Amino acid sequence: MVITATEFKNNIGKYLTLVSDEDIFITKNGKNVAKLSSAKQDKVELAKSLFGIAKGSDMTLEEAREERRRRYETAD
Repeated sequence: MVITATEFKNNIGKYLTLVSDEDIFITKNGKNVAKLSSAKQDKVELAKSLFGIAKGSDMTLEEAREERRRRYETAD
């Protein structure tokens, strides 16, 4: 889920509840500034989710970050 910093600030309780189900990306001026994730999240599953992100050795770090962000982005 992607939300603005203002939305997070105004509804923090709601998002602290929702974070148990999915990661929340917080944006400011259209750019990701933070990621909120559950403290109970299975770290092995998190590590497994990183495998296969970079499809080629010529992918830049920024391209890899953008691809990962798109995987978890959802429309409200």
